[in-house]
Order: sequence, then C-alpha cells, then structure tokens
Amino acid sequence: MSDGRGLGIGKGRRRQGVMGFLRPALLFLLTRENAHGYSLLDGLTEFGFNPKQIDPSLLYRTLREMEEAGWVSSNIGEESRGPQRRVYQLQPEGKTYLSELIDGLRRRRDEINILLQTYDQEIR
Repeated sequence: MSDGRGLGIGKGRRRQGVMGFLRPALLFLLTRENAHGYSLLDGLTEFGFNPKQIDPSLLYRTLREMEEAGWVSSNIGEESRGPQRRVYQLQPEGKTYLSELIDGLRRRRDEINILLQTYDQEIR
C-alpha cells in the first residue's frame, strides 16, 4: 500500500499531481480577469479538470495558500446580489511564479515526450 510518498499510485500522489497543475491553472485564469472561487472552479474545465471531482475546499485552500505566499490578493466583491463573494486578483509575484511554473511544466512535458517516444520505439 502506498502513502503517496513512495512507489505506487496512491491518493497522496494523485493530490500532489492535481496540486502541481491546479496552481498554474488558477494563476493563469487570474491573468485574464479577477474572479471568485466558483467562477475559477468553472474555468478549470478548460484545462481538463472535472469540477465534480475538485472539492471546493481544495480550491479555496489553494487560493488561501497562494494569497499567503503573496501570489494573489482578495477582497469582498460588491457586485454580488446574493452572499458576498471573495474576489481574487493576480499580484506581480504571482505572475512571476506562474512563469516559473510554466517553465517547469514545459520541462516536464519534454521529459514525458522523450519517455513516450523511447517506449514506443523500443517496446511497441
């Protein structure tokens, strides 16, 4: 049985993979416009996330962590007719961090492509 830190595919590893892609996706969405949590949750579908499989508490925890890191800021939006919603804005530090994350994702994509090509050539 895996605890997500060793070999195997456990819930811990899956969550780490989601988090590794959730942060850059959220930061990218905030480059387009300021947004509240549920609109960000909806926007994640563009990147292949299934909103029914993303726990809103994970989304809000991630936004809080990004706010604590100084990548985003938030305030209570006044345009809502219902309950007040927190609106998130990308900060310059977040834009810099997003650029670093994208560079890392590009490197990972290249590594994955090399592995897949080698596998296809030698195994298939």
